[in-house]
Amino acid sequence: MEVNWQEVLFQFIGGLGIFLFGLKFMGDGLQKSAGDRLREILDRFTTNPFMGVLAGIFVTVLLQTSTGTTVITIGLVSAGFMTLRQAIGVIMGANIGTTVTAFIIGIDIGEYALPITALGALLLFFIKNNKVNNFGQIVFGFGMLFYGLGLMSDGMKPLRELQAFIDLTQSMSDIPILGVIVGTVFTMIVQSSSATIGVLQGLYSEDLISLNAAIPVLFGDNIGTTITAVLAAIGASVAAKRAAAVHVLFNIIGTIIFMVLLTPFMWFITWIDQFLQLEPAMQIAFAHGTFNVSNTIVQFPFIAVLALIVTKIIPGKEVVIEFKPKHLDPNFIEQSPSIALGQAKEEVLRMGGFAVQGLNEAFDYLKTKNTKKAELGYQIEDAINNLDSKITDYLIQLSGASLSAVESERHSILMDTVRDIERIGDHFENVIELVDYQQANKVKMTEDAMEDLNEMFTLTIDAVSNAIEALDQNDQAIARDVAEKEDLIDKMERKFRKKHIIRLNEGQCSGQAGIVFVDIVSNLERIGDHAVNIAEAVLGLRK
Repeated sequence: MEVNWQEVLFQFIGGLGIFLFGLKFMGDGLQKSAGDRLREILDRFTTNPFMGVLAGIFVTVLLQTSTGTTVITIGLVSAGFMTLRQAIGVIMGANIGTTVTAFIIGIDIGEYALPITALGALLLFFIKNNKVNNFGQIVFGFGMLFYGLGLMSDGMKPLRELQAFIDLTQSMSDIPILGVIVGTVFTMIVQSSSATIGVLQGLYSEDLISLNAAIPVLFGDNIGTTITAVLAAIGASVAAKRAAAVHVLFNIIGTIIFMVLLTPFMWFITWIDQFLQLEPAMQIAFAHGTFNVSNTIVQFPFIAVLALIVTKIIPGKEVVIEFKPKHLDPNFIEQSPSIALGQAKEEVLRMGGFAVQGLNEAFDYLKTKNTKKAELGYQIEDAINNLDSKITDYLIQLSGASLSAVESERHSILMDTVRDIERIGDHFENVIELVDYQQANKVKMTEDAMEDLNEMFTLTIDAVSNAIEALDQNDQAIARDVAEKEDLIDKMERKFRKKHIIRLNEGQCSGQAGIVFVDIVSNLERIGDHAVNIAEAVLGLRK
């Protein structure tokens, strides 16, 4: 019977698409069910590389993709949440966590894929409850994953009649390095090791490929999956590039080690199968899990060496925003509340410094349209939010301590100031988003509009900077200067709005440009309000 190769190809690529969709959909559902706090989990539970490994496993099981975990980790390293050594632990854990998908695929429930999908759809569309909907998303994605696998498996069956494929699998058995290359290239194209391992499990289950040929392909899949992290690090910070390089290096070193030990590894998998009597797909999953766990055990003691190697390969000084507090020692709260209050003030001043820096980055982004400025601005806003949470918690704990009347007043001022600085961060983030919108929609500003924004931005940055300085030095003269500047900012806002209406009526600027201009001016005016709140606290005028 003649094979319809077009039908075979369409069935395979369609099945692959459904599989990838199911995997992504299931991962998104798991992430929502986890409360979408994966980044916080990685931040909190990576105090050392070993904890990093455990956190990497946990987060990857929830995301159903090691690449997703690695990309989050790259962002955390860039942001200063995590050191490179901690990140290496997370990346190792991510490689172990991703093997769970292969074990899921190894469960032979393909014939129930459609009813599982139907159940997921029922939970998604007919029950108005977020938790049930999230669970429905997991179930629906699970069903689609197996349905896609079934289509791919059916599409691959006719390959046993294709001489070129028979020759290729024979060559991979004879020349293992060829299997590594095939696995690497295929995974780079698909950008999902779970998908390519699923294909490999299907080929092995249909007896289209021998174990000798499948294992090197498995190693190649692990190398190929690093491409997404590499792409995510292109144009990113030095720290991000180093984290991506670790991901690549870890898998390449592991592949080299296991290629040298290929015969003993094959013998071990065959020997263990005699006891466990695994299904073919589960045998591949077991090999995948054994490879990644063993690779982590072997390389874990050399984390410092891996960090040194990638630092040498990718030289350069990294500009890192330190998210974590530097001055909030909880021991002072009971031992010496007055010192604790002083420490809290130092951290608030540091937070204020970030606000000034963030405003400068937003201003530079408006002028230069350099996306690096936007990235740094968003990073700084993240730092401000983190410090807001940590300082507020510290001050709440401190409120239970024995404070004098004067100290209680200072405590109250710091609580209010933290809130004002956090709002300043929100507003400069709004400005960055407005410039993003301007860029995306090719909105042109007139020269007059840009001159107005430059004038107002400069004055606003000065007002915030002076407000932080007044708080630092408890200087009332500087605080009064801030109040005068805030009055000027208010007048500017009214004046510039009128000028904008005139430009709009005369057809000098578009409606979109007007929206961007007015919203930036409005955000700057509100930043001025928060600056004067800080200054009034110093003057003792805040009610």
